[in-house]
Amino acid sequence: MKDAHPGIEPELVHITTSGDRPSSDPGDKSRFVKEIEEALLAGDVDVAVHSAKDLPGELPAGLHIACVPAGEDPRDALVGAGSLDALPTGARVGTSSLRRRSLLLALRADIEIVPLRGNVDTRLRKLADGECDAAVLALAGLRRLGREDAVGAPLDADTFVPAPGQGLLALEIRVGDEPLRLLEPLADAAARARLDAERATVEGLGATCNTPVGAHALVTGGHIEVHAYAGLPDGSEWITDRLAGDTADAAGAGAELARRMLAAGAGELLARAAGTLAQ
Repeated sequence: MKDAHPGIEPELVHITTSGDRPSSDPGDKSRFVKEIEEALLAGDVDVAVHSAKDLPGELPAGLHIACVPAGEDPRDALVGAGSLDALPTGARVGTSSLRRRSLLLALRADIEIVPLRGNVDTRLRKLADGECDAAVLALAGLRRLGREDAVGAPLDADTFVPAPGQGLLALEIRVGDEPLRLLEPLADAAARARLDAERATVEGLGATCNTPVGAHALVTGGHIEVHAYAGLPDGSEWITDRLAGDTADAAGAGAELARRMLAAGAGELLARAAGTLAQ
């Protein structure tokens, strides 16, 4: 924003969220954005910058996503090994993501999933300390923190479907405010279409923090292809589908993909997934 508007000196406000605290509930997605959105609604800040994958499907009344800047690579990355195939039988792979757990076990039922929480540096330290043999983290996060050297292998988005919004930032403002003139130079139409499609897919599936779901959209000019995954936490059953559509109606393409997956049984599968975790 500063480069686009040299005469403006934006103030950066640091806010500690529930997700930054060790005692936070890993199943509560809003823990990463709650305090920031409260500050936005209270008028303490004018623009909230979020990792788009942290935003719950439904935003608080009075807030909306005003801008999505150009995105980073949406793929997950395997750390500690050169490939999933290279992992030995019984290898301990660290992640606290239900989606990653489901996808890992769908691809390698013989491995053991161990909980791995904390920021990127904490997770890498736990890996180095031997708490697990390998770990899966977002490639975008590793790159933004200058830790791409830790990547053993990026995981193919066709088989290891990323989280909706992974690699994207979402700039949230109050409804009725008009800082769009300032944010316009940051906006990227392809990134916005991708996020709209991915969020519409997840919303259409009725997914929650307790359901293993991935959604990834690829934008090429006026064309968008949306790919989604829904599975059980143990990776024993899953449904995946993809749909091509028009970038001008990216959300419509995501919603239609969700309808097709629900017709194929994704709703029942995700209900079973949520029930398994509740036991």
